[in-house]
Amino acid sequence: MSRTAFRGDAIVVSVVFFLGIAPSVSFGQPIALHPDNGHYFLWCGRPAVLVTSGEHYGAVLNLDFDYARYLDALAADGLNHTRTFSGTYREIPGSFKITDNTLAPQPNRFACPWVRSEQPGYFDGGNKFDLSRSDEAYFDRLKDFMAAADKRGVVVEMNLFCPLYNDDLWKASPMNSANNVNGVGDCARTEVLTLKHPRLVELQVALTRKFVRELNPFDNLYFQVCNEPYFGGVTDQWQHRIVDTILAAERDLPKKHLISMNIANGRQKVEKPHPGVSIFNFHYCVPPDTVAMNYHLGKVIGENETGFRGKHDFLYRSEGWDFLLAGGGLYNNLDYSFTAKHPDGTFLDYQSPGGGSPELRRQLGILKRFLEGFDFLEMKPDETVVRSVSAGLSARALARPGKSYAVYLHAAIPSKPKRIEEFLRDGVEAKLVLALPEGKYCAEWIDTKTGAVVHQEEIQHAGGDRSLQSPAFADDVALRVVAVKVR
Repeated sequence: MSRTAFRGDAIVVSVVFFLGIAPSVSFGQPIALHPDNGHYFLWCGRPAVLVTSGEHYGAVLNLDFDYARYLDALAADGLNHTRTFSGTYREIPGSFKITDNTLAPQPNRFACPWVRSEQPGYFDGGNKFDLSRSDEAYFDRLKDFMAAADKRGVVVEMNLFCPLYNDDLWKASPMNSANNVNGVGDCARTEVLTLKHPRLVELQVALTRKFVRELNPFDNLYFQVCNEPYFGGVTDQWQHRIVDTILAAERDLPKKHLISMNIANGRQKVEKPHPGVSIFNFHYCVPPDTVAMNYHLGKVIGENETGFRGKHDFLYRSEGWDFLLAGGGLYNNLDYSFTAKHPDGTFLDYQSPGGGSPELRRQLGILKRFLEGFDFLEMKPDETVVRSVSAGLSARALARPGKSYAVYLHAAIPSKPKRIEEFLRDGVEAKLVLALPEGKYCAEWIDTKTGAVVHQEEIQHAGGDRSLQSPAFADDVALRVVAVKVR
């Protein structure tokens, strides 16, 4: 299928449209904030956004999970990101009503960074843990996972810690004194990730240093301090101690990696950020107004978890488009179609609190490649370029005025619709009015579900408002408008 591809401001005809091929990764530099625009990444020598629909973070700690097949599934659709939890936290079957939860390994199938002792008594079988010693078999598995991800062009978020949300999860934690031989963790679960217990903090800091040392050779890596620290008593002082530990541990190592903090569910303005933090991740960003609230930071704003809205692909497809065109640099849909029995992400008979499917992953690959078709470093979210849009539709745009415009239109839906079917729309023909400077432009309407260019036209515009009519579409459509160089 042919398409029109854009390089700079010129129009170049290409015969290949949005191929989902992972890049060969061997540039010798870790993923970094782009020096020309810190809202995005520099990865493999190119500007990058991170886009994925990934499993529930148990790829390494769940010994029954075939991560090679999982990573193959991501790479097949050109997706380039995944999260993984370190194993300091785990879940149990039935947690959060997740079907075949990859973060809830079966008895004796839990890979933990701390080694098992010779003393029996772990919560679901096997020996207790010795938090003063690391398990080298675990780190071998982790490094093999990292290498497999790197080979497929996938960047890994290594999430180091997670709060203990309830007493059942605290009973399963290696940091609970009932599960270790170190005499630590005889405390409330809400005190585990604080500075209140110095010996426990010392062991957490030592493990953090171990992760930093072991993973330093990998370029496809950033660290996240703690998942959802706004639950379970986690303190900012403790989080900053972990950030300081990562920075100090890398000081004399060859490579320096980005650090992320998870800020809030929904939205929150970041106040007094730690200077060592480069990625600010949020969950459940509908609408994505947290991007505008924190855009002044000049760093990546990410949404690294979705869910609790229903199962339909449109919910999480539109959430991703909306977030990235709001100026976000990272989007990770939590994809419940990945299980230990279905590491290729083909399980659809789940009752989990979110979505995910092979089709959604293909659609998110289209989103990623749509953005890569622009010089997005030069673009910014623009709430003024869309002057009006047909009733019942929402619109969002990234723009480089007079040069390039990325616009997304979708059926307006609430954050958590009770019946998504009531909001789906077919045969929509939208009228869109854009504010465009004088010039010649090429406009392409793109099907967000197939990637096909369904309509293309050239525009000679005298400046001011310009009305555009979309082709018929179902639920959502994307528009690319790029200035044509006059020769």
